[in-house]
Amino acid sequence: MIALSDDVGVIQHAVEDVPNRSTGYCTDDVSRGYMVALAKLEIDPHDAVADRLASTYLSFLHDAQLDDGRFHNFMGYDRAWLDAVGTHDSVGRALWSLGYGMRYAPRTSWRRISQKLFDNGLRSLDWLSYPRSQAYAMIGLAHACEASVAETEVPQYKRHLRSLADSLKQKYLDVRDADWQWYENILTYDNARLSEAMLRAGLALRDDELIAIGLRTFDFYQRVTVEGGIYVPVGNEGWYPRGGFKPKYCQQPLEAVALVDAALAAYDATGDPAYRSTAQLGLDWYYGRNSRGIVMARNGGCLDGLNESSVNMNMGAESTLAYLASAYALAARPAATLSVAR
Repeated sequence: MIALSDDVGVIQHAVEDVPNRSTGYCTDDVSRGYMVALAKLEIDPHDAVADRLASTYLSFLHDAQLDDGRFHNFMGYDRAWLDAVGTHDSVGRALWSLGYGMRYAPRTSWRRISQKLFDNGLRSLDWLSYPRSQAYAMIGLAHACEASVAETEVPQYKRHLRSLADSLKQKYLDVRDADWQWYENILTYDNARLSEAMLRAGLALRDDELIAIGLRTFDFYQRVTVEGGIYVPVGNEGWYPRGGFKPKYCQQPLEAVALVDAALAAYDATGDPAYRSTAQLGLDWYYGRNSRGIVMARNGGCLDGLNESSVNMNMGAESTLAYLASAYALAARPAATLSVAR
């Protein structure tokens, strides 16, 4: 991440392991970077590089926010914004990272700035129209509910979280049956985040029904993606429609970190060590325990994709941050055996 980052943010893409400056920056990746830097500081509070990166990334998010609470997404290498407003996913992910910052940032000033941006961003919640962007915001709201904020501020976070959780629950109720325990009629990208959002909402709201739905859907997701003790995510060559064929490739690194986080949320909800083992499967995917036996994590970065007969040798921000987030998430949890970033 040091190579991809500068005094503005994190460069989106790379040519192999060399930053591709022409691709500029995006709020999606900077939001991921902010959480990764904070996770590293939680493990090592004296990490000067993580401290510098966290401050840089939060500054980017501050600049990215629009007056109406939404966020820009794309910035050119010349520091000029390239869009009028960002994507739904980028806005949801920004809220997620800021809620995380409210809870975990080591500096009071960072927590205060994260909350200011987060509270302003709540006005964008009704604009978010897609399950994943809503799920990202839900995870951020769940973190905000657990942050050290004034008691008078928590009810608004819970109110917004309840509204989004009820919407996601209804999506599940509308499509589920005995053989298809999911929120949509298709599994596409970042799938486990939907279950994670439901679990984190249930934990924050002390709602057993939401937790039960989160566990039910995550168990279904495991049945779809764990084959012979190996994590095989839904590939993005056509996605996985209900009643159809599950594509095995191109596998994306962001799927493995979503598995890790959802499994740890399930562990938090149940205390069942089997979920910790599932989280380890997600991290192991980067280290070569995948359907092709190829190590994806290399020299602190991660290859961009696993294909049937090749790999994408580029090591962009999304992939590298997914790997680091997975490693730090498990390193922060006490266990007999843990893999760490190498």
